[in-house]
Amino acid sequence: MEFNIFLILVTTLSVALVFLGVKVVPQSKVYVIERFGKYTKTLESGLSIIVPFVDKVAHKVDILERQLPSFQISVITRDNVEVGLVSTVFFRVLDASKSVYRIKNIDLAIENTAISIIRSAAGQLELDDLQSSRESMNSEIKDRLVKAAEIWGVEVTRTEILDVLVDEQTKESQRQQLNAERERRATIATAEGQKRSVELNADAQLYEAKKTAEAVKVSADADAYAIKIKAEADAEQTRVVGKAIKDDGQPAVNFEIMKRQVDGLSDLASSNQTKTLVVPSDITKALGSLEVLLGTISKEKSNDDWND
Repeated sequence: MEFNIFLILVTTLSVALVFLGVKVVPQSKVYVIERFGKYTKTLESGLSIIVPFVDKVAHKVDILERQLPSFQISVITRDNVEVGLVSTVFFRVLDASKSVYRIKNIDLAIENTAISIIRSAAGQLELDDLQSSRESMNSEIKDRLVKAAEIWGVEVTRTEILDVLVDEQTKESQRQQLNAERERRATIATAEGQKRSVELNADAQLYEAKKTAEAVKVSADADAYAIKIKAEADAEQTRVVGKAIKDDGQPAVNFEIMKRQVDGLSDLASSNQTKTLVVPSDITKALGSLEVLLGTISKEKSNDDWND
């Protein structure tokens, strides 16, 4: 009977020791273990065993990425404008022992450090740059905050400037400045358009002048070519007439005189200003003589060819 009671006690104590010594750590946490009040190890996720009554779980640390509640701070920009910045910080614990033994309140420590860094960074920018350069400012704040948080076993993953708050007077001033800038750009755009229009008009006039000059040059070249051809034809005609005079004598002279009289009469008849044309009797006689002369010259040429 006593043995059975002892066996039950031993079994119960063993089950209690196993229950107290076996720890199941969730995936999202790590356990910080202390032995007699001193840090001894960190239990990762899964099944682990500790010494009951000697070791204890001192801290259960969440290792998931966390976000600080958004906080608002007042800063003064480089151009002496007071604005409010709404910010937040994302971080996660990498070393649980450092996060619990080197700082009492990790969230508050990160928030205060972020406030100091944000004020310093914002004070180096003017209001317009602060509103338009959030991405670069976030990157600078994160880099500086990462270095400050390393000692606490924390990794800062990112920082965000959620909003830039300004008073109504500053907003009105910004609106006036924006309107002035828009008017300035519109004036510049109008001036640029007018300048471009003048340039295009000048280019068009220059192009037209070039084309006109080219047309005049082509016309002059054509006239010069026509004059050259006519001169060559006249020279050839003179040569032929001279040869005919040399070969045929007076009949050839009479032929050339009569031909020129007929050409002059033809030009006079074709003139638009000519209303009535009176042909002198000697011209009619000249035409008859021209026909006789042509026959004579033709006959003489035939005789010459026959003699040859």
